[in-house]
Amino acid sequence: MAKKKTLFECQACGFQSPRWMGKCTSCNEWETMVELTTDQIKFLKETSNSSSANALRKAMPITQVNEDNIVRFPSGSKELDLVLGGGVVPGSLTLIGGSPGIGKSTLLLKIAGNLAKSEKKILYVSGEESAGQIKLRANRLDANHDNLFLLSEINLTSVLNEIANEKYEFIVIDSIQTLYSDETPSAPGSVTQVRTITFELMRIAKSMHIPIFIIGHITKDGSIAGPRVLEHMVDTVLYFEGDSNSELRLLRGFKNRFGSTNEVGIFEMNKEGLNDAKSMAGKFFNKEKLQSGSALTVIMEGSRPIIIEVQALVSEAYGHAKRSSTGFDNNRLNMLLALLEKKLDLPLGTYDVFINISGGIKINEPSADLAIIAAILSSYRNRELSAETLFLGEVSLTGEIREVSGLTQRLKEISTQGFTKAVIPNKPMEQTNIKCFIADEVSKVVEWM
Repeated sequence: MAKKKTLFECQACGFQSPRWMGKCTSCNEWETMVELTTDQIKFLKETSNSSSANALRKAMPITQVNEDNIVRFPSGSKELDLVLGGGVVPGSLTLIGGSPGIGKSTLLLKIAGNLAKSEKKILYVSGEESAGQIKLRANRLDANHDNLFLLSEINLTSVLNEIANEKYEFIVIDSIQTLYSDETPSAPGSVTQVRTITFELMRIAKSMHIPIFIIGHITKDGSIAGPRVLEHMVDTVLYFEGDSNSELRLLRGFKNRFGSTNEVGIFEMNKEGLNDAKSMAGKFFNKEKLQSGSALTVIMEGSRPIIIEVQALVSEAYGHAKRSSTGFDNNRLNMLLALLEKKLDLPLGTYDVFINISGGIKINEPSADLAIIAAILSSYRNRELSAETLFLGEVSLTGEIREVSGLTQRLKEISTQGFTKAVIPNKPMEQTNIKCFIADEVSKVVEWM
């Protein structure tokens, strides 16, 4: 009697093993290995065989390969086009993630309405809402048009039949975790289901030259739910950032095969839906007098300089001192606090220190280190900083303040917003209207406060 073949798959990362294990050796998650059925094993084997047969192609010199001529078309949103690298690429597969209620469905329905008005045939597939619910949102977003078609369906076969019968030019899938395939007998949202559906959507996008946008759920730690291979299969991965209770939302690119991942799109949520932010002036800082514990700096989000307010609260600790930050790396905060204790002899070990970046923005560059230190000193001494002065510089472990990239562009933005002073680590290459104070080490920052 032939022994039954078994195969186990990790529901977190898709790792496969011939035996069950309590802890996945690939992603180190516990209790995630699930036994696959005979039909699932058969399907995976057939998929692998077909992929191997299609891969039998002769290699050719790269000098003889013709370049792909990428022709983009506008989405109707300048901010989204900026993040995508100039517009929507036909045949691309784009994944958009973000926390619930942050505006993923709202943005894509708005984009679908814009493209429908430009005489493109659009298909919006929803597995979470009925067509009537989407219609209510479309009324608010002014997205009603005869070229926009709604399909409330979770069966992949029905979706593929609809795509095959009609010539759509843009497709939205809301969301990838709700669809299921009859060929893969497992629950919607499982590793095998998500991988199978994504592969089919990728095949449709490439073969029929249709751009497809996928909405993906996220886990508690903020990553896309489902197998990690999902992000590897798609062409572009976009994440929404920001507080869902705030009117400002940021769309950041983490992967883009057709452009740069440095750009960030900024949107405003209002009664008309999620729209392009018209101006960033004053959105992330208080224009009036600063309170103690607040300092201003300017960061670069792609090619765009943004002035933000850094807030710090330093108070006496009752018991073990706490360190917490929102929008700033907590490990880097601990490093800066240790540096202040050593260089300035501040007894911060007995104080609670809290850092917040206003507007829900996240700082991913070290140029705000000097502003963080200025805000901490301002709160510790209960002394207000000048509302006309900005702080720019990266702080090293030795207490040296190092120069930042794009200094001239940052200073021009400071001047445009009406500021007159800046504390920086080195002189700018070009003449500006900003009065610059040079601080090349942490101890000199105290002189300008």
